[in-house]
Amino acid sequence: MSKGVLYDATKCIGCRACQVACKQWNEMPGKPTTNTGSYENPPNTNAYSLTKIRFSEVDYDDKFHWVFTKIQCMHCDDPACAAACLVGAFQKTPEGAVVYDDHKCIGCRYCMVACPFGIPAYEWDDPMPWIRKCNFCADRQAEGLLPACVTTCPTGALKFGDREDLIIDAHQRIAAEPGRYVDHVYGESEVGGTSWLYLSPVPFEMLGMPTVGTEAVTLNVERAMGAVAPVLVGVAAVMSGIYWLVKRRQQPEETVAPDDKEQLEVPK
Repeated sequence: MSKGVLYDATKCIGCRACQVACKQWNEMPGKPTTNTGSYENPPNTNAYSLTKIRFSEVDYDDKFHWVFTKIQCMHCDDPACAAACLVGAFQKTPEGAVVYDDHKCIGCRYCMVACPFGIPAYEWDDPMPWIRKCNFCADRQAEGLLPACVTTCPTGALKFGDREDLIIDAHQRIAAEPGRYVDHVYGESEVGGTSWLYLSPVPFEMLGMPTVGTEAVTLNVERAMGAVAPVLVGVAAVMSGIYWLVKRRQQPEETVAPDDKEQLEVPK
């Protein structure tokens, strides 16, 4: 059965232990960042920080809320990155993880464009760059271990389990404490469903979570990628035509010898 994680924003204290655990397990280097006036760091996920805690100060329902939101790959049930990839470098596993094989990747970066959550990141400063993103600790799961971020969370804000059971749990929490949560489980239906599920005390758009439909985005991605080949053929044809015209204009000068040019000149 497909696995998932339920993130309860009302339990998160913003300690960012999950960020540290992720970096440690994946042996990611530390990178200099810029202080933006918040404890939130780094500003965004990137090729060396596969998850982060976003800090949000929200005025909602006549109350001030300081809410923390964990950001990482959502591991969509129908991943747009996999649909966009020309070489099959992304695969959705039966266990729930969307994994990436850098041995297949050709660096086209279509996955970065296709992802509705803006997650795949490129190693821009590496001479041999690859795409990087959270892989749901697929290697740990294969050994019967929990994802590193789940293991290190001190407050129980992250719960790992079967996705369907987590959805039931999420709705039970909302029903038990309707004043604690908005009546929405983010990820249950977004883009066809995701392995990561969220509970929040405020509307998710206030936390910067993308407002997306319930239909999987892979259909439009596949249509767009299907048009790539004809477009490339059209571009190649146009460029070939331009090349032929240029060569045709150059041909008389290249084929006529200097002596012949003198003979062709009309005497004054």
